[in-house]
Amino acid sequence: MSYQREFTKKINIGIIGIGSHSYRNILPTMNYLPVKIKAVCNRNVDIGRATAEQYGCSHYQTPKEMYKKEDIDGVFISVSPKLHPQLVIEALDNGKHVWVEKPVATCACEVEEMIAHCKNQVVVVGYKKIFSPAALKTLEIVQSPQYGNLQSLLAVYPMTIPKDGKKIIENRDVPNWLNNGIHPLSFMMAIGGKVSSVTSICNEAGHGVFALQFANGVIGNFHMSSSPQPRFERYGVYGEKWQIDIENAKITLQRGIPFVYKETTNYAPAGDDSGAVVWDTSNCLATLENKALFTQGMYHEMMYFCDCILNSKLPDKGTLAFSLELMKVYEAGLLSDGKTVYID
Repeated sequence: MSYQREFTKKINIGIIGIGSHSYRNILPTMNYLPVKIKAVCNRNVDIGRATAEQYGCSHYQTPKEMYKKEDIDGVFISVSPKLHPQLVIEALDNGKHVWVEKPVATCACEVEEMIAHCKNQVVVVGYKKIFSPAALKTLEIVQSPQYGNLQSLLAVYPMTIPKDGKKIIENRDVPNWLNNGIHPLSFMMAIGGKVSSVTSICNEAGHGVFALQFANGVIGNFHMSSSPQPRFERYGVYGEKWQIDIENAKITLQRGIPFVYKETTNYAPAGDDSGAVVWDTSNCLATLENKALFTQGMYHEMMYFCDCILNSKLPDKGTLAFSLELMKVYEAGLLSDGKTVYID
């Protein structure tokens, strides 16, 4: 881990979209990445010029102008998902590496088009949940032979599935099911793998159960809850003799204890090879691991993009191929309405 000013080798980048989210999260994360910001691109001239002055770079109103005048290796794109496909394709056609915020598109066919334009560039989509420390720790445990096979997954997240799903897909609308529903879906798919079928059962308000059948036999239950503000999320990952509970950023690995129903008298037996292991944030110090940019995974996803470029390797997380599978699940949720939808 280094700070931007300490890296000796940096990637020349342009940033497309400097609205509220980008200014609040993406630009501050640059302080910890091996990048040199050459330009920002935004249609609003006043915002663009003010931001360019702050970061000591150029401002352009269009990517075309930026690509013509700036020597950049890659771009960070964060605008409306309706605009992402054309901007990603334009960047790829200009030979640039691409990091793009989620949602990557409004429908699966748009992702297929992006894949067709990608040659050997690095493309990473900003699914922060799969890059979060909680997800990375969960994957480490799930993939460890010490713990045995994964059996099922649970996500509890405030969400609704809107009606008229077919119309939403045709109009390429952006409901909350797309904007935020893909957070828990991406986590579940990163842990469970490819999804073979889904079934949604919702009440009139749109809340309910979204059941996922994974190709490897794992079952996923996405409970689409109602919730007070701010939102609260929870995940459960269940193995043969263990489970992981995630509440926001807190991770608990439940390993069980030596147990006989009629005889066990101590819930904290000797030794440290049983019981629960807990990882949690601390507000004691103003250190990086407690900042939202790090606990939520935004730093990790963006650093992963940079590492792939610097090491000349293609990504295997947050890829366009993963995005295509995710968008198929998203669309199946819109079309299910109580019926099982099978995914190719």
